[in-house]
Amino acid sequence: MTKIMTEKNSPTNSDLNMRRLDKDEIIRLERQGCRADAWESVTFAKNADLSKIRNVHFGPDVSVGEGATLQNISGRISNCHVGANAVIDNVYLIEFDKEAACGVGTAVCALDETGSRPVVIYPGLSSQAATLMARIPKWFENNIHPTLHDFLDTRSVRTEIGENAVVRDCGRLVNVSVGAGVKVEGARSLVNGAIINNVLSGRPLAYVGYGVDAENFIIEDGMADCGAILRNCYIGQGAHVEKGFSAHDSLFFTNCSFENGEACALLAGPYSVSMHKGTLMIGCQTAFMNAGSSTNQSNHMYKLGPVHWGVLERGVKTASGAYIMFGAKIGAFSMIMGAHKTHPDSSDFPFSYLFGDERGATVVVPGAMLRSCGLLRDEQKWPTRDRRLKHRMPMYDRITFDVLNPFTVDSMLKAIDTITTLLSRPADDDLYIRHKGMKFTRAALERAKTLYTAAIYKYLSKTLPDSVFPDSDGEEAEDWLDVGGQIMPRPYLDKALEATSLDEVEKIFDDAFANYAELERKWIARRFGAEWRRRSDFITMGAQQFDEMVIDDRQEYLDNLSRETKMLDL
Repeated sequence: MTKIMTEKNSPTNSDLNMRRLDKDEIIRLERQGCRADAWESVTFAKNADLSKIRNVHFGPDVSVGEGATLQNISGRISNCHVGANAVIDNVYLIEFDKEAACGVGTAVCALDETGSRPVVIYPGLSSQAATLMARIPKWFENNIHPTLHDFLDTRSVRTEIGENAVVRDCGRLVNVSVGAGVKVEGARSLVNGAIINNVLSGRPLAYVGYGVDAENFIIEDGMADCGAILRNCYIGQGAHVEKGFSAHDSLFFTNCSFENGEACALLAGPYSVSMHKGTLMIGCQTAFMNAGSSTNQSNHMYKLGPVHWGVLERGVKTASGAYIMFGAKIGAFSMIMGAHKTHPDSSDFPFSYLFGDERGATVVVPGAMLRSCGLLRDEQKWPTRDRRLKHRMPMYDRITFDVLNPFTVDSMLKAIDTITTLLSRPADDDLYIRHKGMKFTRAALERAKTLYTAAIYKYLSKTLPDSVFPDSDGEEAEDWLDVGGQIMPRPYLDKALEATSLDEVEKIFDDAFANYAELERKWIARRFGAEWRRRSDFITMGAQQFDEMVIDDRQEYLDNLSRETKMLDL
């Protein structure tokens, strides 16, 4: 995985060919409406086209590359290098402090809004590294923080408007590094940030558009547009934040899309989506998540501050008006409906429907989402919608797209055992069986065993096409985790937690990602014992039953859609 390694303000080839203006050239620029605090501190490329420099107030220490256009800078431009062929037009102010960090090193108060789980942002930040910082803050403080300053020096950005960049119709840019080829059009106010383009050829993904107001930020191969308001934020590769969305202390990783609503202390892993007004995402971690209209959460009990937070495991969806009182942990690929006020932990039951009853308790229908044809559609669409793919660029977030994987399958295996135990107990007077503050009906639990078993057979049919289990080495199967969208065995996480540098951590995650298929096969060999091996002849049949269930769901949906359409005909 390639990382950006830059020496702050190190000279480029164009920098080495800079010169001061002679007297006649200064007079020419003054006739073209330009002025300078001190012309001797303004330099131009040897072959600069002065006809492109008009109505500019030059502050100290400005250098202008060959072919650059500077027009109508009414405030001033100072302490800035303008790269070759860059365009700056109709901008009030562009200035840098001498040692401007440009957003690098900003601490984002993710998850816990009070700041006890800071994520330090820098160019090349991955969803995996951010997850470790936020979820295991003591590791970050003890292992990484002692050398953090030196590390951030290797990730510093230049105080410049880069080559071929365009900054047009903007208010102020203060301590904002604009990378090569990046367009900034109509931004209202940008302070202490970096807009970074890692695309090696073709149109950059990085873009900042009209009305954007941002402070303390990094936008790296991502987009902020249409009046977005950002404070202490990182927008990663292919991520879009637009249409008036406001966010503070939040991180948006690969291919996230956020519009209209609000985020606070959000760690949005890959493919998280929120498109509706009235939706508040606060104090939680997500991945492959879709938020329905007016979704919201609480992180404050008005006692010790906004210290509560939660985890929505990969693939969680929320219905309109869904509400969760944090802390809570919601199992993978579950659907949340209604209000949930009892701090549920449904992580033992992935692919579930969660209903909030009239008192705010959580009623769980385990495994119900497995019938949905939408799961297969999601798994197929996510890779095709990766905005990074058509560009030559380093990819920082490692993403496992499989819906059925060692993490979700192991959860289902454990759920079957838990359900067996729960079914051995009598129901309460209201006919519910209770577990960890959640409510289950006996019928739902019995149905879940069938659904989970069918899904496990489907998984085995995909990973073992010949229905032959690999031989086990006799070792105990390790737990698997979802770390910011990457599925990996826990020993890799343990190894990463022994690392004392972020570069070392990234290499460990790279290794886990590169060896995923081999590690998965080893896990299957260890995790599936004699009982499952005796039933290997049922793998194909069980997978077919799973497929038929999904096909039936799709057909039922299409039939209902057809009836609705007929009902609405003129």
